Amino acid sequence: MPRELLLQVTPETAANEVLLKDYLSKQIKVSPNEIQHITILKRSIDARQKAIKINLKVIIYLKGEAFQETKIELPLYKDVASAQEVIVVGAGPAGLFAALQLIELGLKPIVLERGKDVRGRRRDLKAINVEHIVNEDSNYCFGEGGAGTYSDGKLYTRSKKRGDVTRILELLVAFGASEDILVEAHPHIGTNKLPKIIEDIRNKIIEFGGQVVFDTRVTDILVKNNEVEGIVTQNGDKILANKLILATGHSARDIFELLDKKKILIEAKPFALGVRAEHSQELIDSIQYSCDYRGEHLPPAPYSIVKQVNGRGMYSFCMCPGGVIAPCATSPGEVVTNGWSPSKRDQATANSGIVIELKLEDFKPFAKFGALAGMEFQKSIEQKAWHLAGETQKVPAQRMIDFTQNKVSADIPKTSYVPGTTSVEMGQVFPGFLSQILREGFKEFGKSMRGYLTNEAILHAPESRTSSPVRIPRDSMTLEHLQIKGLYPCGEGAGYAGGIISAAIDGEKCALMIAESLK
Repeated sequence: MPRELLLQVTPETAANEVLLKDYLSKQIKVSPNEIQHITILKRSIDARQKAIKINLKVIIYLKGEAFQETKIELPLYKDVASAQEVIVVGAGPAGLFAALQLIELGLKPIVLERGKDVRGRRRDLKAINVEHIVNEDSNYCFGEGGAGTYSDGKLYTRSKKRGDVTRILELLVAFGASEDILVEAHPHIGTNKLPKIIEDIRNKIIEFGGQVVFDTRVTDILVKNNEVEGIVTQNGDKILANKLILATGHSARDIFELLDKKKILIEAKPFALGVRAEHSQELIDSIQYSCDYRGEHLPPAPYSIVKQVNGRGMYSFCMCPGGVIAPCATSPGEVVTNGWSPSKRDQATANSGIVIELKLEDFKPFAKFGALAGMEFQKSIEQKAWHLAGETQKVPAQRMIDFTQNKVSADIPKTSYVPGTTSVEMGQVFPGFLSQILREGFKEFGKSMRGYLTNEAILHAPESRTSSPVRIPRDSMTLEHLQIKGLYPCGEGAGYAGGIISAAIDGEKCALMIAESLK
């Protein structure tokens, strides 16, 4: 009978099939030749001690024991070309996985994406990086695949209670992702590999009768007697359907403004805001792995850190080992930072958002905007940063120790942020209470991670799009909007997800509830 084992091995052993087989043969007291196959179920790194170990969960098949290679395949989708139509606004993970689920359930999705297809987005990303030109519909946040496509492709989620994480991961594998994502504790596809997967998902939706339409921004939602009737696009075209999944992402400010203008219930939601800190990857490796050189068998080290400072949580967010910082503005006159890593995580620098949890009371200076108060608070910081850095896509930057000492940095070295930086005292960017928490928090970080607090680390501001500043309330059972029948607020933009996996799960859940309502 196959045996399941939990074990700790050296990085070299974990990376070498022959060494691993030898190690396991000694554990179960058989000859290595008797081992037919080893399946790795889970893999994680234990770097708590100086001698770093790899945790493995494996199944061992000996000769004579039944073993069959399993291939993960897509569900048996139905042709839905003539089926009832459901409008899906947004082609991020929530919208795309909602569309796939609708097809599986026999319904026809019409996916409307304000931005370009995943390949076409690249020209606009180059324009913002090189020419400082912001395309409001096609950028790091908007376009096929959503914000995660060109900002890392992390698949780790803490939202196990929200739904079936394994199902989403297996669907991604069936669409071409490496099976490693089923094994790794912190799975990651990589910005360079995710576009092809997104493209294949879109082609599958079209193959089975769904529609995917690009360069189509929704400018109105048609409502009669508190029930959805359809949408209007920027060209004045109407698309009619009485079921609408609104999956527009955390940066679709025009949609929040539209809902507010139409008096469709929305609420201000707390989010987190701060800076993006960049260190050399070599330094982070030395801190996390307690060694001068990590070797060829360990990946670039990530880090995760949380502190309570003045009654507020300050924590690392979207940490990108071997990655770069990207310009993520969605409108002219603002600057926004985010980070991403390629699949190999082979860049020389590591970066992470370092953010502070905000409270609704922080938005009081913007109270006149009602439910949009948090969004206006967010916008004001992004616009101030743009002005302070020179009114291009350059961002305010400061050396870390200089920031803790309220001192303008005499110089800023070249960082991974391509549009460039301007030396600014970061206290000018943020309200006083946030600057003070950040200053004290970095000192605390330095105590926990010796070497982290260094003037070689460069802070970029702001990291402001951590999550939606608005929640679109929905019934906890039906997932319909509390006021508008047929409207299904979905994913990050509605306040019900926080990353690729949780957004995909939420998209599937909304599709399932629509199918249930039609029975």
